[in-house]
Amino acid sequence: MTGRSVDQVADDLRRLGVAPGGVLMVHASLRAVGPVTQGAAGLVSALEQAIGAAGTLLVNVGAAQTPRVPFEASTTPADPDNGVFAEVFRTLPGTVVSDHPDGRFAARGAGAEALVADQPWDDYYGPGSPLHRLVEVGGQVLRLGADVDTVTLLHYAEYLTPVPDKRRVRREHLLHAPDGGVRRAVLTCLDDCDGIVEWPGEDYFGLILADYLATGRARTAAVGAARSELLDAHDLVEFASIWMAERFDRPGE
Repeated sequence: MTGRSVDQVADDLRRLGVAPGGVLMVHASLRAVGPVTQGAAGLVSALEQAIGAAGTLLVNVGAAQTPRVPFEASTTPADPDNGVFAEVFRTLPGTVVSDHPDGRFAARGAGAEALVADQPWDDYYGPGSPLHRLVEVGGQVLRLGADVDTVTLLHYAEYLTPVPDKRRVRREHLLHAPDGGVRRAVLTCLDDCDGIVEWPGEDYFGLILADYLATGRARTAAVGAARSELLDAHDLVEFASIWMAERFDRPGE
């Protein structure tokens, strides 16, 4: 089985609403999309065909965490939890990546460098981050059959939500130094693993996405075999910030 052609997938993306010049943060499940000619690389080609030369693609690739192996932005593999698509996207010629061991992003296209350059070391999903820039340029989130709790942009909303006593974490990393040696670096950020507050039950990112989709403000269609959604980044962040502010416990109230 050769799967759907690049042109066919690009047509699916256009029917969903992907347009030339778009700035898209992509979350993709290759299994959900189904066979595509050239696999993950073919899916990237279809995305690039749909957004054209003026468009930009952004993917959260993260970094594989291997004890005692220093992080190096251009060679460390993507976090396996982010899937095969993220690693293939990272390694394609022309992809640029940010230099961060926890919040590494990869981008391709006209605005790639501007999206990922000078990412903050602390609070790397907050103001000044690629997520912030995605919102500022009027970008969108494209979900191609991805899990409901994988919308990375919601971490930016956590920084904007007016909730007191947000949970923070401190992490240490081994990094390759410019002189060829190894250095140890410390960062602090909101807790992007277990949440910024204690929250019982289902992951609140999945709940936020479900409630947002229920408003009908996202465009939905099939891309390949995957149920897919195209969401406005600014609108989603605003919705998520209000959602969290209304539901999270507020000490003293």
